[in-house]
Amino acid sequence: MLTRTDMQKMKMENRKIAMVTAYDFPSAKTAQAAGVDMILVGDSLGMVVLGYDSTIKVTIGDMIHHGKAVRRGAQDTFVVVDMPFMSFHISQDQTMQNAQKLIQETDAQAVKLEGANEEILHTTRRLTEAGIPVVAHLGLTPQSVNVLGGYKVQGKDREAGEKLLQDAKNLADSGAIALVLECVPEELAAIVTEEIIIPTIGIGAGPDCDGQVLVYHDILKYGVDRLPKFVKPYADFNSTGKDSLEAYISDVRKQTFPAAEHTFNIKDKNLLPKTNRKE
Repeated sequence: MLTRTDMQKMKMENRKIAMVTAYDFPSAKTAQAAGVDMILVGDSLGMVVLGYDSTIKVTIGDMIHHGKAVRRGAQDTFVVVDMPFMSFHISQDQTMQNAQKLIQETDAQAVKLEGANEEILHTTRRLTEAGIPVVAHLGLTPQSVNVLGGYKVQGKDREAGEKLLQDAKNLADSGAIALVLECVPEELAAIVTEEIIIPTIGIGAGPDCDGQVLVYHDILKYGVDRLPKFVKPYADFNSTGKDSLEAYISDVRKQTFPAAEHTFNIKDKNLLPKTNRKE
């Protein structure tokens, strides 16, 4: 299993980290079998698998439920679980309790926090001191989408770029083990990657980050109608899945399924219950 030391070494040797966002047992199992370095159990599960219109409705209970499923499917992979909306803002005591539950009940290796204000920096330090590794997240932070004014590229001007760079440095200094950069201009992401000691994981942040992360369902085009610009699909399960289901429905209606090879039989017909039906 990948460790923090391994991640740091990969950054120093310019070996890219491949991360996948997954939400359940079969997707995690497939990701591990493919050789992914890290799995993120993202609160994006709210939209991708629960059908919400944002991540805001996702709860600690949701994250634990899906995190446990992912761990069962990928027991030998570094797993990071999102702390969802308002689970790390109300009080430090509640934040620590929520993080404790996530780690203890999912057996994940780290939690992920969005943002870099003083409260988040303090929380990152406290969690690190308590033995809970933190993956940070800057740029487009979906939990703050209403404040940001929508799903938009972040850090496009000098002032915003300088702030993001300083935030990244502060998070690294506070003990974060890695930094997700989402929807950030590639030039800015390259500077951040060069300036901070911890690995950067890009999603819509260009090729110069130390690693990349995409959602399992986006990679396979599975159950998603539209893909963001930064996604490259490697399959089209929407089409193949629909075709397969249509073939199944057709076979059922034509009575060609189930066939003999799909059916069980009793060899001794005397064991069958008697019937009064006339032949």
